[in-house]
Amino acid sequence: MSSLRDQLSRKVYSTETGDMRKHDESDEQKAQDETRLSSLDGIVRIKRETAGRKGKGVTTLHGIPLPSDELKTLMQGLKKRCGSGGVLKEGVIEIQGDHRDTLRAELEKRGYTVKLAGG
Repeated sequence: MSSLRDQLSRKVYSTETGDMRKHDESDEQKAQDETRLSSLDGIVRIKRETAGRKGKGVTTLHGIPLPSDELKTLMQGLKKRCGSGGVLKEGVIEIQGDHRDTLRAELEKRGYTVKLAGG
């Protein structure tokens, strides 16, 4: 019963820091980033995938050693470079279309070690 009371009496707003719930979310995001980054080997893998997309191809980038906020910024730059849409899902960047060569050149220019994975 005390755990329910603790949940109900938790602060959600402070005049000094604002919305306290946002601080909880940022802590969770940092913990997720740390676990994801610790499992990476420093090599960015680029794949072309069509599975689960009704035959539409996307280029996926796995293993980019950046935290989520920097990953979003990188994704936006890569989307502009390729001139197509894309999304960030669970640390994996998906760019619409087959842009493996363009993405490889761009990432190598930015200093990453890149491998083309898959077929």
